[in-house]
Amino acid sequence: MKPVTRIHSRTAVLADENIDTDRIIPARFLTTTTREGLGRVCFNDWRYLPDGSDNPAFPLNRPEAKGCAILVAGRNFGCGSSREHAPWALLDYGIRAVLSSEIADIFRNNALKNGLLAIVVAEAEHHWLLDNPGVDLSIDVREQTITLPGGKAFRFELEPFARHCLLEGVDQLGFLLQHADAITAYEQHLEQAA
Repeated sequence: MKPVTRIHSRTAVLADENIDTDRIIPARFLTTTTREGLGRVCFNDWRYLPDGSDNPAFPLNRPEAKGCAILVAGRNFGCGSSREHAPWALLDYGIRAVLSSEIADIFRNNALKNGLLAIVVAEAEHHWLLDNPGVDLSIDVREQTITLPGGKAFRFELEPFARHCLLEGVDQLGFLLQHADAITAYEQHLEQAA
């Protein structure tokens, strides 16, 4: 996992509410244990027409959404099942951050564990972001700020351990492995004391 310190990008908007994980990646694509290639099936049933061509009505297929790394989503993003493939698919698609006024807890935890910044913003900021697709944003993970064009910034909350892992570019296992020497020393101390 690469460190996530700053993200600067235009925004793409999916204003629909209650976008569940099956809509992000349909269950039939959950047969893999690898993350690579899931971006091509991200939003598959919404993104493509039955003949496999791009659906022109899907917001992320529009030219102005191409290359956007920040997704502004409608309320209750990532609800439904707890599939970890959903953040994997978004990351492989090129999304680095998801902003919404409400993000499902399990999805948010899975996202943060995998290096996808999932940010809950206040209603006022959320409405502004939904109404202004394609705006350039700068997200600073260390300072926990989102800066709008013109320099106005607002803060967001991020659990300290998740923030640490994002900044260091480690998942939970990577964090534990960073402390392998201390763990081994503690285990040896316990063995000697027994």
